[in-house]
Amino acid sequence: MKRAINYFLGLALLVTSACVSTDQPEKEVHVPPLELHQSVQKLTDVIVHDIFSPPVASRIYAYASIAAYEVLVQQDSAYLTLAGQLNGLEPLPKPGAPIHWEVAAVDAYLQTGRALIFSEEKIEDYRQQWHQRLLEQGMSRQLLDQTTAYSQAVASHILAWSGTDNYKQTRTFEKHSIDPEPGKWQPTPPAYMEAIEPHWNKIRPFVLDSSSQFKPAAATPFSAEKGSPFYNEMLEVYETAQNLSEEQKEIASFWDCNPYVMNVRGHVMFAAKKITPGGHWMGITKIACQKAGAPLMQSAQAYALTAVALADGFISCWDEKYRSNVIRPETVINRYIDESWEPLLQTPPFPEYPSGHSVISTAASVVLTDLFGPNFSFVDSTEVRYGLGFRSFTSFTHAAEEAAISRLYGGIHYMPAIENGVKEGRSVGEWVVKNLKTTMREEEQPLVAERKE
Repeated sequence: MKRAINYFLGLALLVTSACVSTDQPEKEVHVPPLELHQSVQKLTDVIVHDIFSPPVASRIYAYASIAAYEVLVQQDSAYLTLAGQLNGLEPLPKPGAPIHWEVAAVDAYLQTGRALIFSEEKIEDYRQQWHQRLLEQGMSRQLLDQTTAYSQAVASHILAWSGTDNYKQTRTFEKHSIDPEPGKWQPTPPAYMEAIEPHWNKIRPFVLDSSSQFKPAAATPFSAEKGSPFYNEMLEVYETAQNLSEEQKEIASFWDCNPYVMNVRGHVMFAAKKITPGGHWMGITKIACQKAGAPLMQSAQAYALTAVALADGFISCWDEKYRSNVIRPETVINRYIDESWEPLLQTPPFPEYPSGHSVISTAASVVLTDLFGPNFSFVDSTEVRYGLGFRSFTSFTHAAEEAAISRLYGGIHYMPAIENGVKEGRSVGEWVVKNLKTTMREEEQPLVAERKE
């Protein structure tokens, strides 16, 4: 009898416990914009680790950022989908069960980014740790599973779209052949690497009509004759390098963003991990969003538009790089002026004209100015985690101008590549602003007002 009583008491406790856990309401989980910012930073860290080229990195950022934006836009009537605006993008599938939209957006970013990098486990480990925190905050396993199933469907949709942009096909194209003609690009020390992404102009742009839509003015014709325009441009690089101030050296290093920098120790050569130019501007986007107090939707918008400007900027820039195939200052200065001269920065492994930093920095700055306003001051701390300091800017244009001129200080570009690169980048950025509509605004004004300190 006593055993039977104990049995029924235990059964009653079990039923009571089950009823309590079943009847407990699911806690509402809020996803702050910090979760997206941290996910973008995690993707940047993996891109640095995997040593993706600047053009390829920009492609990764674009697809991941578009995935996050396209999820959130479905539950915010103030914003417009990019489907039908971006080349080839079709509307996302709809969820088949209740989901957490904010979690789905960040998870779609991570799942899309994970599929486009090499070290997938680094993103997946981060993702699973975040999921565990969501469960600890009160999200039910069922809702999380439904949400991540949808974010996987979104990632699959975006990745299927990415699969039609010619990236896969360009992996099998011929390598860049070295042209022995004077004035044409040659591999540079210390690694003498092959030219990277010579067929990047074959990648489908996101919003441009074609890779050659904003073809810059022709590069200065090569001439080794003293007094010729090209010789004077070469001499300007050489003489500037001889008279750099400490601040100019700091500027050059701050904007180096060369993932191919090699450290040489005797006979040993190893890569230094550096952020890409696009990664730097994604970092600036985060800084702007945080200073402005931008909520998750507007942060996703800023990342998506900036990433598109960066990606199309690289496509546009690389189209001209391999058409003009201009020799780098290091090669020509060693040949005609000073055989022992070295630039302050290592020369990146691709032709000189135009300056990639000038194009993509200006394109990004145009988009960010449209979003946050023309006088949005900020402190750029993006490079701190990579061993450099802070720099302060009065506007995004100010930062882009400094990024552009840094290439002269670094000894890796002639002035026409910088000046015409800025013009090209401005055209790309203005095209993005004009042709990608993310809100129903009737007049041009900053979407996010700067938060007062």
